[in-house]
Amino acid sequence: MDRHSLQFTAPHETERRQTTFTPADDEVVVETRVSAINAGTELLIYRGDVQTDRPADETIDALDGDLSFPLRYGYAAVGEVIKVGAHVSSDWRGRTVFAFNPHESRFAASPDDLVPVPEDITPEAMAMLPAVETATSLVLDGRPRIGERVVVFGAGVIGLCTIGVLASFPLDRLVVVDPLAERRDHARRLGADETLSPAELSTGVDMDDGADLVYELSGQPDALDDATDVTGYDSRVIVGSWYGTKPTTLDLGTDFHRNHVTIESSQVSTLSPTTRGRWTNARRLDTALDRLRALDVASLVSHRIPFTDAPSAYRLLDERTEPTLQVLLTYS
Repeated sequence: MDRHSLQFTAPHETERRQTTFTPADDEVVVETRVSAINAGTELLIYRGDVQTDRPADETIDALDGDLSFPLRYGYAAVGEVIKVGAHVSSDWRGRTVFAFNPHESRFAASPDDLVPVPEDITPEAMAMLPAVETATSLVLDGRPRIGERVVVFGAGVIGLCTIGVLASFPLDRLVVVDPLAERRDHARRLGADETLSPAELSTGVDMDDGADLVYELSGQPDALDDATDVTGYDSRVIVGSWYGTKPTTLDLGTDFHRNHVTIESSQVSTLSPTTRGRWTNARRLDTALDRLRALDVASLVSHRIPFTDAPSAYRLLDERTEPTLQVLLTYS
């Protein structure tokens, strides 16, 4: 079958290419209706700021090969099942489903790899499930406790979803740091108690004994130093950012050395060893669906761009000529 796939072809270059695929008897064919761009990860690829010899994602079958150009990428597609294989129940035909699949007009997938879209969730909201699942994973890894002081660096889509989940906890304070005023406004609407620009950080965070829990979600390596600066004794820093090939210099001087600060990476592809005893990917996904219903993710959508004009979406995100949050690609 023919389709159009978005391909990253070189740094700062993308194009729609016609490709073909052959569905297996145990697969269905999905016609894409909407897909969400993950600006953090996809901009690293778009700019050529990743190690190209790394697998695209070993946990997602649809992302084959490595991160060298040209490549198909993306992992947030929602569409309608238009065809079922000979070994698949006809009940799947006509269902609206979510898939961790690259940006393309149609694709084949095993029913086991699809998530049926609940009737009370719109396709656009469902396309943002990976962002909310990542936020769910970040909160699981951070283990916030009652009365804690929490600081979040970065109020992009992942940061805002994380803020929304954290706001449901009985924290003492939830402080957000981001350079963009419109993102700080979103953070307050989602439950942040206080928001600051990085320039206000030295005088704005007034916490006796420092923060208990800090999230670095900005994607900017320099922010990791700021994150450790606001910690107190026995604090935890959860790093959800992927810096790609961008280097980071971290001050691990006296305060860090004496305060027993823990810096921990958090990534949604795998469950943390501390949660694997009781949590599974399916349980986390179910929890993320509940959070998706509770969060006002529709307010995070800043742009809807036709898939036929997909390259302009990446130029918009890269050049930031206007405020952007969640960019959706729409398919007619």
